[in-house]
Amino acid sequence: MNKIEAKQRIGKLREEINHHRYLYHVLDKQEISDAALDSLKHELAELERQYPEFITLDSPTQRVGGDPLKKFVKVRHPQPMLSIEDVFDFSELEDWEDYMKDYLSKQLPGSDPGRRFEYFCERKIDGVDIVLTYKKGILTNGATRGNGLIGEDVTQNVKTIEAIPLRCEKPIDIVVRGEIFMAKKDFQKLNRERKKKELPLYANPRNVTAGSVRQLDPQVTASRYLDCYIFEINTDLGQKTHGEVHQTLKQLGFKTDPQTRACSDLKQVQGYYSNWQEKRKGIHFDYDGIVVVLNDIALQKTLSSVGKSPRWMRAYKFPAEQTTTVIEDIVVQIGRTGVLTPVAELKPVQLMGTTVSRATLHNQDEIDRLDARVNDTIIIEKAGDVIPAVIKVLKNLRTGKEKRFQMPLTCPICSGPVKRKKGEVAYYCLNRNCFATQQRKISYFVSKKGFDMEGLGVKIVKQLMDQGLIKDGADIFTLTRGDLGPLERFAEKSADNLIKAIEKSKEIELPHFIQALGIRHIGEQTAVDLAGHFTRFEKLARAKEQELMALPEIGPIASQSIVDWFKDKKNQKFLEKIKKSGVRIKDYRLPETKQILKGKSFILTGVLKSMSREKAHKKIQVLGGKVLNAVSPKTSFVVCGENPGSKYDKAKDLGIEIINEREFLNMLK
Repeated sequence: MNKIEAKQRIGKLREEINHHRYLYHVLDKQEISDAALDSLKHELAELERQYPEFITLDSPTQRVGGDPLKKFVKVRHPQPMLSIEDVFDFSELEDWEDYMKDYLSKQLPGSDPGRRFEYFCERKIDGVDIVLTYKKGILTNGATRGNGLIGEDVTQNVKTIEAIPLRCEKPIDIVVRGEIFMAKKDFQKLNRERKKKELPLYANPRNVTAGSVRQLDPQVTASRYLDCYIFEINTDLGQKTHGEVHQTLKQLGFKTDPQTRACSDLKQVQGYYSNWQEKRKGIHFDYDGIVVVLNDIALQKTLSSVGKSPRWMRAYKFPAEQTTTVIEDIVVQIGRTGVLTPVAELKPVQLMGTTVSRATLHNQDEIDRLDARVNDTIIIEKAGDVIPAVIKVLKNLRTGKEKRFQMPLTCPICSGPVKRKKGEVAYYCLNRNCFATQQRKISYFVSKKGFDMEGLGVKIVKQLMDQGLIKDGADIFTLTRGDLGPLERFAEKSADNLIKAIEKSKEIELPHFIQALGIRHIGEQTAVDLAGHFTRFEKLARAKEQELMALPEIGPIASQSIVDWFKDKKNQKFLEKIKKSGVRIKDYRLPETKQILKGKSFILTGVLKSMSREKAHKKIQVLGGKVLNAVSPKTSFVVCGENPGSKYDKAKDLGIEIINEREFLNMLK
């Protein structure tokens, strides 16, 4: 990026950030997530660091918040309410420490350049900032942060929040600062009530909190059961450290975060960060990182502030589930059923702790809906372990160099014809011998959901196909040690291990075999339902469409797909090859257990400690329950393990019951 392009990008970013800040802080509306807005601000700050000549007084990096609404009385704060600069990884935290040491060495000549800093850490609650003024110990004013200098008088509203004392424990004049927030359970309850009344659901607890604090009717605020932690004293009471600030707040009767910690170095800060990142989903309120404060207040005063941010404090943010980046290209991938899937090649960006360089665009209809183009700035979101998806295009950042995408007329792998099937959004490669389609089919055939051949991954499948050793999944059972020996990266031991894994997989349970075939519209749960009804593969292969449609869980599309698959002569030959190779499909019988989960459906998200995802699915199915792929109002329970994905958030928004691993295990008993 040259200087002219940087100047143009900075201008576009400022306009976009100011637009979203005005929506959120002034109008209580939100079009993009906080994580996405943070990403835009971080990009702007980085560009302004590289090109400081473009920094202006009205840049979003030089201000704190939006202008207050006219319907509220304006309140000037006794001193500026500063914002906190964000850091997103440990190296940025180390850079900040070096920066403070360098600054202090210039301000305090002769001071020890190798000084060790002590830090004070607390969770960064995702709520609404509040400034409280007490005169002779009595609450006289509550004000929003506003633009950092002038806020809005919401005194009557904050008086309805029980966590905020109307009188502190000593008759002193004091100004304190805190964060008002809403507990997750209260947010879920509120959305359930709105759902019953057929009202639009709220997006997240922070939005509700902001709207509740800035209500003209205090009774509405009181009905929302808001909470508040106080974290700062803006009055000098002789405290020497930030830890003493928290102790003083408690003595004065203020509610503070009970999980703060003094850290002797950045290594301990990282430990605190990792601990609360891991526990994040199980805590009763939302927080998006930790606040790291230099504990020594005398050093804080020397460091002072720059612009609108203190030099002695940083917000160490958790990896975002959403962020912004740029589409550098759009390429097409071929799936196991021949479906062409457009994928965005991205400018690499950090998302949820990993570097992301690709995101799915699903299909041409989705591209048209988003109006996504090459060179667009976009918001991407990662849901659990799946490939990130593009959820929004920031069209205001366009420069005119963006290029539209259109699905190709021929397959990019085999040059076969491409056609969109009637009534579907997907485009298909019509060449049944397409190399890419076959490779995906075979990879799915040997995966955990199918034959579970350990050690036979996508790269080895491609290698075997390139050498002409296999053309379909059935050919794998004919491989010998001699076939594998000459291949690259195949030592004698690895060849032996793969042959053993193939031999072991020849005995397979019926639901896994049905899945391995890759029949369209037949997923994990449907495979179990079919196996439970027919019990033997031969009976399923002879099933008529009417018989399939009579099953409660099998619809007309899936029924037709099954019948068509078994009628296909190529598939019949494929099954004959598998039979001759010695594969034994075990008859399926549901174990004789009480169907205690019958009528209940489950979604699993995150990592379970006590068992694998596959084992949990089997336990649910054995006890009569259903395992779903997507959260919907019909879902009974969402089982939440460690580091859950977006299914957790969707369940929370829909008011679906969320249970932890312990509760899930108790249910299985």
